[in-house]
Amino acid sequence: MAVPRFPLPLHFDADQVDQVWRIPYQERQHEAQVWAKEHRIRPAFEDDFRTCLLLVDVQNTFCIPDYELFVGGRSGNGAVEDNIRLCQFIYRNLPHISKIACTLDTHTAMQIFHEIFWIDDAGEHPAPLQTLITKADIEAGRWHVNPAISESVTGKSDQYAWLEAYGQHYVETLTADGKYPLTIWPYHAMLGGIGHAVVSAVDEACFFHTITRKSQVHYETKGQNPLTENYSVLRPEVLKDADGKPIAEKNTVFLQMLLEYDRVIIAGQAKSHCVTWTISDLLTEIQQTDIALAKKIYLVEDLTSPVVVPGVVDYTEPADAAFTEFSEAGMHIVQSTEPIEHWA
Repeated sequence: MAVPRFPLPLHFDADQVDQVWRIPYQERQHEAQVWAKEHRIRPAFEDDFRTCLLLVDVQNTFCIPDYELFVGGRSGNGAVEDNIRLCQFIYRNLPHISKIACTLDTHTAMQIFHEIFWIDDAGEHPAPLQTLITKADIEAGRWHVNPAISESVTGKSDQYAWLEAYGQHYVETLTADGKYPLTIWPYHAMLGGIGHAVVSAVDEACFFHTITRKSQVHYETKGQNPLTENYSVLRPEVLKDADGKPIAEKNTVFLQMLLEYDRVIIAGQAKSHCVTWTISDLLTEIQQTDIALAKKIYLVEDLTSPVVVPGVVDYTEPADAAFTEFSEAGMHIVQSTEPIEHWA
């Protein structure tokens, strides 16, 4: 028998999804308990078919207009529109979702993709969102690792030569692996800052799910290593230094957790970066294990948007092309407005 799609709780206000505010958790707990009884919502541990909803970086820094890296997509309001639908999706499909997992992009100032890490011969830093550091740039000596940050990054006072060599190795490795060039991003998702937090309306929906289904949200941080980007929650962009020594490792524990579920639904920001690279790494692991596992992955196309900086860069087409490849590999492309029980 099909499980009904539920109405939206009275506290949900679509007009607030683009804002940051304090959630009245105690009030929501009471409402959720009443909601669970009224709609006869069972605890998640009773589910015969277990579904994990993976939310990639649904944080203020990416999803609130005027925050550091708001993902507007081509509409200019993409992440807000996505999150309105996301909240509705969670509320209307509470019995279908056994677990919610949220990845959290997590950064400090001195990281390889922030401007303070690099300088030119004049001592100037590269402009964020306007600078891609390529192999040709490094070979031409256009950018160098900033010697002033060497001790803070490596923990030693005599490691600048190693760090400078590593910077060149890093950019060359991105090129060799077919990754995006090193992008200098604005300071974003800063640990301890308000941009790091999950969007208020989404956090509220996740909390409501936790109480109704008795299922704790899982939070997975990523991106704290100063020596590598970490678009995917499953692995950093670069794993070894120029000498082949490990500087980071794959997130196999989280991968195994995801694949234990009968269905994994993926949404979040941005489609062109953290979402696509997470799915790509997930697919790589699946292909190395059992390609049939791809059929348990569902990508919700109207709950994610690509990075678009008008007049600078538009990643819409690469993101769409990636999703086509994922579909051809056996993953499902779905819409949040379609009842889950109708998904293939």
